[in-house]
Amino acid sequence: MNNAFEKMKMLVGMEVEDEQQQPAIEDGNSFSFMDDFNRQCSLTTQQRFYGFAICLVSGLACTFLSILVFFHPIKFGITFTFGNLLALGSTAFLIGPKRQVSMMLDPVRIYATAVYTASMIIALFCAFYVRNKLLTLLAIILEFGALIWYSLSYIPFARSMVSKTMVSCFDIEF
Repeated sequence: MNNAFEKMKMLVGMEVEDEQQQPAIEDGNSFSFMDDFNRQCSLTTQQRFYGFAICLVSGLACTFLSILVFFHPIKFGITFTFGNLLALGSTAFLIGPKRQVSMMLDPVRIYATAVYTASMIIALFCAFYVRNKLLTLLAIILEFGALIWYSLSYIPFARSMVSKTMVSCFDIEF
């Protein structure tokens, strides 16, 4: 049973703890901020799964509840973006914040991450400060498209397949 649990941990990207291996103490100067943060936030596997589940369910609930306020773009923008942030943060519980950030900054998905993050900031900016319903709605449409593109970056060859499909669908000869 324990072996299956260890394989499941490896499958989701968590580090498998070796009972005989003691953590090596390194120089205090060589710690990066994320290494120190990961050491301070050590959670048990059960706590990681609970955190993941709570964050993911809360994020999905906010995202789906945002439909109730769809005709109020400012409220919709806030709840939709907050739901996306919670759902995105849920995976940090599983794989750790350092690995989450390194995966987001991977050269394959750096542009998708930048557009997705920028679209969330723009949506919140339009909702909180500009308070323009049309701009907020446009920012949410941009955020939704960026969310799809960012999510496709985790599926091998998905973005190229979607790009080729879109080009072939809209290929109009004059």
